[in-house]
Amino acid sequence: MLRRLHADQPSAFAFTPANQAWAEAQMTKFPEGRQASAVIPLLWRAQEQEGWLTRPAIEAVADLLGMAYIRVLEVATFYFMFQLQPVGQIAHFQICGTTTCMICGAEDLVSVCKEKIASKPHVISEDGKFSWEEVECLGACANAPMVQIGKDYYEDLTAEKFADLIDQLAAGEVPTPGSQTGRYAAEPATGLTSLQDHEAGKAAFNASVKLAVDLGDTVKRIDGSEVPLLTPWLGKVAKSKTAPKAKAKAAAKTKTAKAKAAK
Repeated sequence: MLRRLHADQPSAFAFTPANQAWAEAQMTKFPEGRQASAVIPLLWRAQEQEGWLTRPAIEAVADLLGMAYIRVLEVATFYFMFQLQPVGQIAHFQICGTTTCMICGAEDLVSVCKEKIASKPHVISEDGKFSWEEVECLGACANAPMVQIGKDYYEDLTAEKFADLIDQLAAGEVPTPGSQTGRYAAEPATGLTSLQDHEAGKAAFNASVKLAVDLGDTVKRIDGSEVPLLTPWLGKVAKSKTAPKAKAKAAAKTKTAKAKAAK
């Protein structure tokens, strides 16, 4: 399928200071001269910041990585996870339409999108708040049907629950991600049937939902200030550089000690 850049483009793009620091940190994951390996995460962060991937953003990432524009454009147009056209200001809904979700009612969710957002995918609603598309399997088959917004899954949906979720977002609320029936992660819908000794004392939410709840506004654009910038690999690099010197120094001491003992 041929994918082109949108006809209407902003004049410029710049990472926020926090996202710039994040992008430069990602580049240090790779050996010198191999920074192009960071192209996908940097493009993704640009999309998280702006909502979609613009031509200025693609070119800015290319400049940062020292790549030809066409090489980064090839990546952006190849992967369907990159949105090459504007999306809704509040949320872009990705409805899983693969087998399990389809059997469990994904077509009903698509009908809600057509009624409340736009009749066709990738078309922004009249109020500018929402857009939608149908995607392939998102891997939450046990909790079908489901919808993805950004990094978060909203699962165990019905047409009514999904319509209410859209209304909440339109009103400025942020619905809690995860199962919309109160199911814990992907456990049986009727509750645990095994390992019941572990039921008591468990956290209110599973790990992914807890992170989203802790962050608070999970549908806003990512500006880089949401979580601390962690680069543990930089410490490991520093240690690895000093390790050979330390080993050589220790070996020299041992050699000296043996020489003295031999005298």
